[in-house]
Amino acid sequence: MNEHQQTLWEFMQQQSDKLLTQTLEHIGLTFIALLLAIIIGLPLGIFIARKQKFSGIVLGIAGVLQTIPSIALLGFMIPVLGIGPKPAIAALLIYALLPVIRNTYTGITGVDPTIKEAAQAMGMSKQQILSRVELPLAMPVILAGIRTAAVINVGVATLASLIAAGGLGEFIFGGISLNNTNMILAGAIPAALLAIVFDFLLSLVQNLNVKKLKVAVQVLPVILVLISVIYLVPSAYGSKLKAGFTPEFMGRQDGDLGLKQKYGLKIHTLVISDAVMYKAAYQKELDVISGYSTDGRLKAFNLVVLTDDKAIFPPYYAAPVVREDALKKFPELEKTLNLLAGHITDSIMTTLNYRTDYLHETPEKVAKDFLVAQHLYKADRNGSGETVRIGSKIFGEQYILGEMYSMLIKGYTDYRVSTKTGLGGTKICFDSLTNNQIDLYPEYTGTGLLVMLQPKQKVIDSLSTDKNKTYQYVKAEFEKKYQLIWLKPIGFNNAYALMMRKQQADDLKIKTISDLKRYLDSK
Repeated sequence: MNEHQQTLWEFMQQQSDKLLTQTLEHIGLTFIALLLAIIIGLPLGIFIARKQKFSGIVLGIAGVLQTIPSIALLGFMIPVLGIGPKPAIAALLIYALLPVIRNTYTGITGVDPTIKEAAQAMGMSKQQILSRVELPLAMPVILAGIRTAAVINVGVATLASLIAAGGLGEFIFGGISLNNTNMILAGAIPAALLAIVFDFLLSLVQNLNVKKLKVAVQVLPVILVLISVIYLVPSAYGSKLKAGFTPEFMGRQDGDLGLKQKYGLKIHTLVISDAVMYKAAYQKELDVISGYSTDGRLKAFNLVVLTDDKAIFPPYYAAPVVREDALKKFPELEKTLNLLAGHITDSIMTTLNYRTDYLHETPEKVAKDFLVAQHLYKADRNGSGETVRIGSKIFGEQYILGEMYSMLIKGYTDYRVSTKTGLGGTKICFDSLTNNQIDLYPEYTGTGLLVMLQPKQKVIDSLSTDKNKTYQYVKAEFEKKYQLIWLKPIGFNNAYALMMRKQQADDLKIKTISDLKRYLDSK
């Protein structure tokens, strides 16, 4: 049965082992961070309740840290802590701190002063007043903060999969990339259920009477430690080499699935965002990565592409995909977009990507320099016509192509342009196009074939080695099924590829994917 015919329940049954592993990882990540937040946040909350002149500074810093976008925060952590659980836990800890500190401070300062005076009159020390009076009375408020922190962490932990820390985000981001609703829901539903269950269990603790609450507070750290240990269980994996694959690559036939079926490749694999996997390979945290053959970071980080000797990666020739009604609405659009056709070879695209990925030049500058060099650039006409909406996926190459198309339209027509760049994976771009949110975006023939069209294996095998046949098939099927038109190919083939550090590949005598399999089998 094809994926698009599966029910959600069938998909979850098929992926039950993986789903269980990801759920355990998600629980572990959430509670390790929560435990650390309690260990750090509770004393801090008590401190600022005692020294209230510091409360504004501490709560202000915790508040500012929580406003940092979660994906950016994860990115900041990588240079310090690398990839995997450590940066994810650190980021989740930061998000959990504010509610724990604030509620501890609010709970203690909210205790009736007359009760504290009475305790003092009875001869209690400050430490006794804290442990026997203030904390028990403040505990419901403190637990409300812990409850909030737990729910926040369950949600944010889905992003941990982008830096190889596991969790239910692997299914969510893989599904978004692969246009697979069942995969998205298989990750999103358990994550939502975890948030509800954790909130409910902590609400039961919060509503206990003072005597039972004291017992619960003593038992809670033990429970948290035990639950946190769960995260270590799926991580216990011995392997000579370690691979990092993107969420999209993990679920594709021309990806991890094909590597297992055609090559029988078995390697310890971490799911990771392509934004960080190249650097992780360079820093020797990963040995094999799934990349793109024209990526500039190949050159930047001295990586080498392993030959796909069994041809599981079909041609990925880039071309603009345009709504059929947009070509009618904008009569000059097709001719203008086709100005770029045949102008960008694999080596040129690699160089352009290198400039954005490694030299950190802006996509606008790289796009303009190229068009000028090719004598294709014309100054912006500042037209007043209808607006053409250009989309792109969330990696450098697509930003560059989007800018090139934007400049060509502005220079050669009177149309205005609106760019919606960084739309995420294939599913978001394709859905935006079919739902009339954008008019065009750059796509790849291999992605069109395997992700959107998903024909029978016999069809894939008959097309996968011929770039022209692949293009013609995809072009015809897109027009028939979706009323979308593939214009002329740009010229380069950005195929999927397995990569290794050049030095390591040379040392191990690995040149092809079959060589990699033989090496792994021998260990």
